[in-house]
Amino acid sequence: MKIIAVALAAITFSPAALHAQDADVAERPLAAVGMDKDEGCLTGPMAQFGRYLGDWDIADEQLSREDGKTWTQGAGARWNFTCVGNGTAIQDFWMPNGGSFGTNLRMYDEDKDSWDIAWVSALTPAMAHIGAKMDDDGKIVMHSIAPKPNPARRITFFPPTKSGWDWTLEISTDGEKTWRTVYRITATPR
Repeated sequence: MKIIAVALAAITFSPAALHAQDADVAERPLAAVGMDKDEGCLTGPMAQFGRYLGDWDIADEQLSREDGKTWTQGAGARWNFTCVGNGTAIQDFWMPNGGSFGTNLRMYDEDKDSWDIAWVSALTPAMAHIGAKMDDDGKIVMHSIAPKPNPARRITFFPPTKSGWDWTLEISTDGEKTWRTVYRITATPR
């Protein structure tokens, strides 16, 4: 949690605080301090989420709560992934059609060989801490660290193709022995 708080504090800086650290950084254009570069997010472990950089149209569908069998099309969304500080973090902006707004800040922890993710949204009163790790098949599997949802949830990002990528939200009601997909999306380039 401390890593996320420090990273968020670094990104939500005031010009005065930044100016105190480096007298000329606050006066330079963003390009001069690496805030417009993607290269650092496209190499090494950062490329795990870096491969999703871009602006995406989202088609979504949800499993019916009534019968547990029927899929219902959602309103869709826009999802934009950006590189922060040329490899410091990856931030995405989730913008559902007709809905609220949310953002993730994704930071890779080399010591743990996994991701620490901070999620905040207009509908969530506090930050959620999420962990993620890439599996051997190239899927990124995310689990909530705090607060712990009930029932348990996991999110999976599937490797992108030329036409886009898929994502699923699953729940488990048996102590994470089995999982059931309840929400899924398909992302295509905008």
